[in-house]
Amino acid sequence: MTTLDAGALVREGLLHHQAGRLDEAEAAYRRALGVDPQQVDALHFLGVVEYQRGELEEAEEWITRALARNPANPPAQNNLGNVLRRQGRFDDALGRYRQAVGLDARYWDAQFNLANTLAEAGRFEQAIPAYQDALALKPASAEALSNLGNALAAVGRIDEAAARCREALALRPDFAAARCNLGNALKEQGRLDEAIAAYEAALALDPGLPNVHYNLGGALAVAGRMEEAAESLRRALSLAPEYAEARWMLAMAQLPAVPDVDASPERSRMAFERELRELEHWFDPARSINGFKAVGVLPPFYLAYQEENNRPLLERYGSLCARLMKEWLAREGLGAPESRRTDGVIRVGVVSHQFRDHSVWNAIVRGWFAQLDSGRFAIDAFHLGSDEDAETRFAKARAASFVENAGGLRGWVQAILAREPDVLIYPEIGMVPLTVRLASLRLAPVQVTTWGHPETTGLPTIDYYLSADGMEPADAQDHYRERLVRLPNLGCFYHSAPAQPAKLDPAAVGIEPGVPILLCPGVPYKYAPAHDPLFPDIARRVGRCRFVFFGFPSSEMSRRLRSRLEAAFRRARLNPADHVLFVPWQTQAAFRGLLAQATLMLDTIGFSGFNTAMQAIESGLPIVTREGRFLRGRLASGILQRIGLDELVARSDEEYAEIAARLCRDRDERESIRQRIETNRSVLFEDAAPIHALESFLTRVSGR
Repeated sequence: MTTLDAGALVREGLLHHQAGRLDEAEAAYRRALGVDPQQVDALHFLGVVEYQRGELEEAEEWITRALARNPANPPAQNNLGNVLRRQGRFDDALGRYRQAVGLDARYWDAQFNLANTLAEAGRFEQAIPAYQDALALKPASAEALSNLGNALAAVGRIDEAAARCREALALRPDFAAARCNLGNALKEQGRLDEAIAAYEAALALDPGLPNVHYNLGGALAVAGRMEEAAESLRRALSLAPEYAEARWMLAMAQLPAVPDVDASPERSRMAFERELRELEHWFDPARSINGFKAVGVLPPFYLAYQEENNRPLLERYGSLCARLMKEWLAREGLGAPESRRTDGVIRVGVVSHQFRDHSVWNAIVRGWFAQLDSGRFAIDAFHLGSDEDAETRFAKARAASFVENAGGLRGWVQAILAREPDVLIYPEIGMVPLTVRLASLRLAPVQVTTWGHPETTGLPTIDYYLSADGMEPADAQDHYRERLVRLPNLGCFYHSAPAQPAKLDPAAVGIEPGVPILLCPGVPYKYAPAHDPLFPDIARRVGRCRFVFFGFPSSEMSRRLRSRLEAAFRRARLNPADHVLFVPWQTQAAFRGLLAQATLMLDTIGFSGFNTAMQAIESGLPIVTREGRFLRGRLASGILQRIGLDELVARSDEEYAEIAARLCRDRDERESIRQRIETNRSVLFEDAAPIHALESFLTRVSGR
């Protein structure tokens, strides 16, 4: 045979290849190489066959041989990029795609693959212009528009993300993936009901998409619809049995957000423990390779809203997180430098999603940035979020460095290690998945958390828990895997900056004039069914009054709470419509307006409120609370005891109802309490003692 005959064999192989007959295609390509061992197309296409079979090492070898003969081959560069990408070698893959685009600037497949790989690697800021370049070549690509929407959502540009997904759907109304991506954007906007509808529409188009069942399960879980969430996750696993994220989320979905009145907390705890045990075994050595993707996708967040010691369960959870993340770190070859800095400054890293006007920032973190001695302590801020406001700018001005948009998990690990922190603090582990993944790694000699989520992390990688002496019970160390550090008083430097209250007409929100207004500002999952009878008990003692609750972004959570409360009033032979009112979620100014009009604030039992209690105190509003067993149930009681108002702290539901009723009836006592609040509240704000204690702690544990 001649070389021309080798070309004919390649063309024969291509006919088989395009028809999906891989064995016949391989045979033709090998015959071509028998005629001409350096036939470039035969080498290249043999590599593509092996790629399609999943034989990635062989695929890489064949295509590399083809490129050695002809490196100016854009399709071969692109296909080698595909092989490397599937191996997880993103940087190598990106290099090949860039070479392909450099050889042919109009090569759309390579440009699109380049953008997709950047997104897969978590480099969304770079992926966005890459998708835009792809769309410049093919403006009517629904796939590129949809994927651009996902990248925009990942960097917080949610409105743009939703718009791109809608453009994709205008081009292809039957594009299920675009409907799923639109659901992701809507979920990020807090529009859970619309997100769920988008996922359901995607599944109506194609019920065989495991990732859509998974995303639907996640949205249902966030909405508090745990039974439906678990069912969606089981469907995802039936379609993709090795789907690590779905398997993880299914275990976490055993914990209800807003339980029904007859729900058994013990039953849900047992179900969670059983699923956690099974999850430990499920992540065998083979599955552990992808385990890092699952860690934190849904934390056991709602466990904290059960008034029990959760340390044993969370230690088990934390150990699994740390095991999977340690394996990932070893595979990535990342670690702290062998020799550390020798300068005298104590470098404190703060890893948070909330460098903005947010309860965690306002209550805890802002005071560190404002007050830590900058001559002794350098704060490196690692901003995992994307929102920016005046508080973000304040943090940037006070930080020694402010890192944002570091990319995916690997990028954040590298960014933290590069700063060589002596002490690394995670204020709110578990609020977003990335905080769990990072905190499960050993990235600094000393690692610390605090009460942004007031519960033990259970992680063996977290050494200390910064808490408040004025809010912890005597036996508090038993509640933490970490070593407990009791900072003085409320444990924080709280900056008083009350917003100007909006003028509010109570009748405009459905409150009839002259009746006592009892504000109930907790989110729905803070209200345990066991305490539902408390509200009709207060109403019976007071008579005409209004309990004002606030609608939550998840309408299902609010619906469940409303249904439970209405049932409690009916059991007490009271008309719920006369007493229970749900108003829309308020702006800060409108909420301050309600505080100015209210008679009392009723704190949640078992999981107290801190920022809402401080705002009530700033407004001079009396608070009724009950001292809980754990830190999370003692936030408001710690505040009241600090200003000498112990008589507002109940020890039982019965006493709680009596205090609330007495204050509603007795205007003089309320006025006396308001005056005492105004006289004593200054001790709560801008307290330097916790800062001095924190500086001593950081100095001691850093060894500097």
